[in-house]
Amino acid sequence: MFGGREFGVGSTRAATVVAVNALAPHARAVRFRPCIDIHDGKVKQIVGSTLKDARPGDAGSETPATNFETETPSSAFAEMYKRDGIYGGHAILLSKDEATLRAAKEAVRAFPGGLQVGGGVNPTNASELLDAGASHVIVTSYVFRDGALNEDALSEMIRAVGADKLVLDLSCRLDDADGRYKVVTDRWQKWTDLAVDGSTMERLAKCCDEFLVHGVDVEGMKLGIDLKLVELLGEFCPIPVTYAGGARSLDDLELVKAAGRGMVDITVGSALDCFGGALKYDDVVAWHNQQKLEVK
Repeated sequence: MFGGREFGVGSTRAATVVAVNALAPHARAVRFRPCIDIHDGKVKQIVGSTLKDARPGDAGSETPATNFETETPSSAFAEMYKRDGIYGGHAILLSKDEATLRAAKEAVRAFPGGLQVGGGVNPTNASELLDAGASHVIVTSYVFRDGALNEDALSEMIRAVGADKLVLDLSCRLDDADGRYKVVTDRWQKWTDLAVDGSTMERLAKCCDEFLVHGVDVEGMKLGIDLKLVELLGEFCPIPVTYAGGARSLDDLELVKAAGRGMVDITVGSALDCFGGALKYDDVVAWHNQQKLEVK
């Protein structure tokens, strides 16, 4: 076991890689960021935009579109990432129940300092996740109120954990009305007015250690990456940023590396064979290690 929208495919994809590589030398090693998505206490891969709020503590009442589900514990995936030296992955709590929280803690205890944890994080529960072994906590919905960034809530999070332990999730969708990417919160169901652009990232970079950005329109669909979003992140993001959404092949990893100007890390989830997909996890680890060699 362990081992919608189309964004740049076929000859267009190859041409894009060549063109962007010619313009943008890679200044750092692009990293593969692994994931452990947990729902109802089990490791799953879902189509993120189909996840709805359930009754508190009753994840079984949710019916998200699920690509993969396993009885293999979260800790086993964490131990695999630890074995392979793949740091900076994301353990995401996709439901609000004790089994999911317990599974997340088991994962970070198995790989202390190797995983970031997100999903319902707030100033009250952040410290217990860090104490369990998380390197960072990932926050979205808590710092948004009524469709806008809440500066007081953000300040509260920073006071609780420190900016150096905080990852801001700027997962977004393209607003066709004005052609800008805007953050979506509350399981990606609610639009905000915060545009993901150079100005936003420059301002918020002072408040956190990293950004995590899901391309919500392609997340979990294995349709290929959101090329326009990756290009935006590579051009404007001043701190480490990880893109997630749609990656399905080594060509996609190379495309993120090129379009992101070597500055954007990449998460692969549903496409991996350890999550039921066709892309070999071992091949992605080998690609990750090769990136480190290329910048030495």
